[in-house]
Amino acid sequence: MNPEISTPLKELVQRLSATPRGARLARRLTGTSLDNWGYCYDGPLNNTAQLLVSELATNAVTHGRVPGRDFELRLTLLPEEDTLRIEVSDTRGDRPLKVLRAAPGDEHGRGLIVVDALARTWGVRERVVGKTVWAEIPLSPGKRGGPGTP
Repeated sequence: MNPEISTPLKELVQRLSATPRGARLARRLTGTSLDNWGYCYDGPLNNTAQLLVSELATNAVTHGRVPGRDFELRLTLLPEEDTLRIEVSDTRGDRPLKVLRAAPGDEHGRGLIVVDALARTWGVRERVVGKTVWAEIPLSPGKRGGPGTP
């Protein structure tokens, strides 16, 4: 491999307690990691990523929690693909992901609608134990879910 043309993979993998505090920490870790990777803490890409992580981590804590088990946050910067990949894995395998439509006045049920609006693409994959919900956002401005997108 030629070190002059290869780009080192930037990745964060962290297990966090399946509690509201763990979800808050996931959002903060995302902001700090992206800032360290050169994406300004208060910039559009960082803000979008923090919001996506917040929604996915909150869902993992609220709907995917198994007492005594953590959830996992994984951020992978893929510059060759112009993409940030966000993955949140929980250990609850008996509850498949359901996309619920929130009725006017409902206090819950909008998280995945936000994810769908902000991410270029997203999905769910089963694991040996539990599931992983992932979302991808572009690193460049002007693409769906990326910096500069209204």
